[in-house]
Amino acid sequence: MSASTLLLIDDHPLFLSGISLVLREGLKQVEVLETGSLSEALQLRHADPALILLDQQLQGVSGVTGIAALRRKWPATKVALLSGCDMSALRDEALAAGAVAFISKTDKPRTLLHQVRALLDDHGLQEPAGSEPSVSESLTARQVEVLELLCRGLSNKAIAQHLHLSEYTVRGHVQTLLGLLGASSRGEAAFNARRRGWIV
Repeated sequence: MSASTLLLIDDHPLFLSGISLVLREGLKQVEVLETGSLSEALQLRHADPALILLDQQLQGVSGVTGIAALRRKWPATKVALLSGCDMSALRDEALAAGAVAFISKTDKPRTLLHQVRALLDDHGLQEPAGSEPSVSESLTARQVEVLELLCRGLSNKAIAQHLHLSEYTVRGHVQTLLGLLGASSRGEAAFNARRRGWIV
């Protein structure tokens, strides 16, 4: 089976090398390509990535502009935006531009790997039988609480009120859950969570 290819675009050399190492060690079947700028990525001639991880704050270009350019070059490729912080307006704009997920640079390596695995699933990356992580390995206690309420059909506002959190914080948890579960909607996330046995 040929390896899936992942393209990482970030202009911070330390982060670029660090996340590449995490991905290569944790996803042996994935070929990781690195570029330090959007223009460098767009000049790649023979790459056909299944997933692109794009830094939100590349020098000289906005994340949304980058998403549009990448999708023009690789229409079938998933693009996830990497962020050191959660800016809701930018997040919504990025998702509207075609990003499939918002991934925090502050996540633990294990969480990052689970998110990337989920996003690559549709491109044929198969994990060995029995390797699917349990809910306790994948989610924090707070994420479990948010997921349970999401599966009951509560809105972000209702979840925020129930858990005494800001709606901004809940929105971040929900987007992370969508990425982990490889879902493009709340309904699909609930279905996948039940299928995996994360929620009864």
